[in-house]
Amino acid sequence: MIAINQLLEDFKTKKISVGIVGLGYVGLPLALSAAMGGYRTLGFDIDPDKIEAIHAGQSYLKHISAGSIAEAMHTGLLNATMDFSRLDEVDAVIICVPTPLTQNRDPDLTHVVRTTEVIAKKLRKGQLVALESTTWPGTTAEVVKPILDATGLVYGTDYFLAFSPEREDPGNAHFTTRTIPKVVGADDEASLQLAVALYENIVSSVTSVSSTRAAEAAKLTENIFRAVNIALVNELKIVYDAMGIDVWEVIEAAKTKPFGYMPFYPGPGLGGHCIPIDPFYLTWKAREFEVSTKFIELAGEVNTTMPRYVVEKVARHVDANLKIGLSATNVLVVGIAYKKNIDDMRESPALRIIEILEDRGAKVSFYDPHVPVIPATREHANLTGRKSIHWEDLAAEKFTVALVVTDHDVIDYDALRSAASIVVDTRNIYTRRSITGDNIFKA
Repeated sequence: MIAINQLLEDFKTKKISVGIVGLGYVGLPLALSAAMGGYRTLGFDIDPDKIEAIHAGQSYLKHISAGSIAEAMHTGLLNATMDFSRLDEVDAVIICVPTPLTQNRDPDLTHVVRTTEVIAKKLRKGQLVALESTTWPGTTAEVVKPILDATGLVYGTDYFLAFSPEREDPGNAHFTTRTIPKVVGADDEASLQLAVALYENIVSSVTSVSSTRAAEAAKLTENIFRAVNIALVNELKIVYDAMGIDVWEVIEAAKTKPFGYMPFYPGPGLGGHCIPIDPFYLTWKAREFEVSTKFIELAGEVNTTMPRYVVEKVARHVDANLKIGLSATNVLVVGIAYKKNIDDMRESPALRIIEILEDRGAKVSFYDPHVPVIPATREHANLTGRKSIHWEDLAAEKFTVALVVTDHDVIDYDALRSAASIVVDTRNIYTRRSITGDNIFKA
């Protein structure tokens, strides 16, 4: 019988060690935060390059400084390994692995299941397992728990289980992992107390909810809220453009209202994991209850049409201003990370835009100061290995169109305007920087 009170005291006083499985965009900053919070932290990953980088005090994520990793390693509180047999060395195991969609837009929990099976092989009495990967309500109880129960250990007595959704926002200068509040849910009181005690030493504040399902639903609600509102302004962009109205000007005017309105902004399409993927986890689960998710599905339809809308706007501007077809153009896609000032390529709309442009016969290059080479992706394998042009070669290329897809801060947009016959801006960066020109257009 586990002495819960003593175990809880050990969690609170940081006498326990923490294991983080998956050292990507969620796991690495979480491991650093756990170490900074005073826990002995052991990161697990199957990628030897990540483990080697951590041991060398180097970073493989643009928004995570090498100095923070080196400092954590120097304290002796952070370490990393590929040896999953060491999972029994830690007292709390936090799962931070990907949860993509299949080609049919169904949840793919392969990584969660395999990770849980590996944890189960080393599960021992007194351990807490926490899932952070975004998923449908019920995953922790219906998928993770049965795998752990099969070990013979008793949930809530021998081992403990919780869900705490990740809330990472790479490149956000105002919030870090430690300063973003955490939601924690569990299906028994002991698991909830242990999880809250753990996270209270890692992040600034913790809000507990009544179940793992409630915590899973909270994460999806956050992302669905954004997806639906972005779809709304994307649709308004199309409507207002047809009326000769600048949607960006309208949003700036509307957001002066101090109540009842929150600004969202249109763009070339959705990227990252949270908005393009996560809402469909609820859509999938809702079918089990014979409930349709009309807003979510409609938002998905609107948002996924944006890359094609952008290309069509480029074609119209080329035709109207240069009197040539898209197939005669040399297009520079500016920015292919899914958001500014980071190197994260997950679900980036730029990749789809490049494909559509090339299908229309355009010659396409790209420039991104944060992404020198397009990495392998499941949906856009044909673009793997493409290299960014060098900025100093910009003028010599004589581009017909510079298409701003991602508005990185370090780009000289005035020089970009001079280097292309026309500029098509999907992010309103030229207006925001007060750069004007007869060759600048919005999409």
